[in-house]
Amino acid sequence: MSQLDEIRLDGLRVFGNHGVFDHERENGQDFVIDLALTVRAERAAQTDDVADTVHYGEVADAVADIVAGDPVNLIETLAERIAARVLAFPGVLAVRVTVHKPQAPIQQQFTDVSVTITRNRAEGGA
Repeated sequence: MSQLDEIRLDGLRVFGNHGVFDHERENGQDFVIDLALTVRAERAAQTDDVADTVHYGEVADAVADIVAGDPVNLIETLAERIAARVLAFPGVLAVRVTVHKPQAPIQQQFTDVSVTITRNRAEGGA
């Protein structure tokens, strides 16, 4: 059995209109997405062919479409949608998704607000 490997995509910044407040949906804000895809990279390393791996550019485009798409109230919901879409890519066995909302509308001074979820095919992925 082959080893499990990881492809990471960190800091994908996409403008979206998510949030529970009207002004968040009207004005929008940047969301930052970090992904860790569990894959088996041995074949791609041997063949040196992008067809034998998960194309992270295509993953980035798919995630950006979700973040820029239909608004949701919670970043938990956004993370679930992203995870489901990434798991639909052939070769992705599991995914860890972190959705950062650095401009969250809270009164206290902070650096970041984020939610991280981990999903795999056995838990309902494609």
